[in-house]
Amino acid sequence: MKSAETTTVKRGVVNKEAIGDFFRVYGTLFALVLVVIFFAAVKPRVFPTWTNTRNILQQVSILGVIATTQTIVMCLNDFDVSVGTLGSLVGVTVGALMNLGWAPPLAMLIGLAVGATAGFTNGFFVAIAGLSPFVATLATMTAFEGVSFLVAHGTTLFGFPTSFQFLGSTGHIGPIPLIVVIAAVVLFLGWFAMTRMSVGRRWYAIGGNRDAAFLSGVRVMRLRVLAFTISGLGAALMGILIASRVAAAHPTQAEAYLMPSIATVFLGMTAFKRGQANIPGTIVGVLILGVLQNGLDITHVNSYVVEIVTGAVMLFAITFSQLAKKRA
Repeated sequence: MKSAETTTVKRGVVNKEAIGDFFRVYGTLFALVLVVIFFAAVKPRVFPTWTNTRNILQQVSILGVIATTQTIVMCLNDFDVSVGTLGSLVGVTVGALMNLGWAPPLAMLIGLAVGATAGFTNGFFVAIAGLSPFVATLATMTAFEGVSFLVAHGTTLFGFPTSFQFLGSTGHIGPIPLIVVIAAVVLFLGWFAMTRMSVGRRWYAIGGNRDAAFLSGVRVMRLRVLAFTISGLGAALMGILIASRVAAAHPTQAEAYLMPSIATVFLGMTAFKRGQANIPGTIVGVLILGVLQNGLDITHVNSYVVEIVTGAVMLFAITFSQLAKKRA
């Protein structure tokens, strides 16, 4: 009898642990499903429609791009807080070049080169000079903002060629906006690099234990510089897409994407991999923020309340991801 009772107790404990593990791994995805169901029930004639779904995908596409490259940096336990001002700098640079008569493709190539160079600079100061990632990128964030105002002369640039808007606004592949396709490609490339290439395994090794990775032969400095360079490219693409989408460029227009990009990565750390930055989790995080923003907007919630809810989600994500990392 005791044996049977003990077996029953053990099974109950195992079942509880299994349920707990399930929600720790898939809880964030489950939360996304609940949020979608809630807004679909509240606004059944608006929220579940293809038009609104397309709007959500368009709204989160730019965030998805920068969140992907932020995921790569954060999987090394680094941070890049300069991506917002760097995106603005690239946006006004591309806009200024087009206003001088440069063809949009060439102007965008220059913008991507500016982003890669800025990202490499961040990587140099962090990985080679040994500065704190937060301190180094905070300094460059301020510098990038100053250069942005200089390039744009403190004003909003507009009057770009209509062909430039094809990338972020008017272009479609079938019924799907081109900007959504671009974001999907970036997310796929990030996932492929982090999970199917040796560089991804080395990035995770550096994030897990930098000293052990170095002693095992991983070129830590080079790979950290590479991650920051990719982050710079992501910020550049973000700035180009924003300018293309709104047909204008302003020295501060990409700064609002900094905190959401970090929050989505932290949300992703609560899903699929305990305490580790990962692309599938980041996708879920991006969708959660996008659905929340859209759902609160269509229910006519005050914009200040939207900011409070978003801040609360960020706080939850950071807290839960840190707890998950300690338990892992």
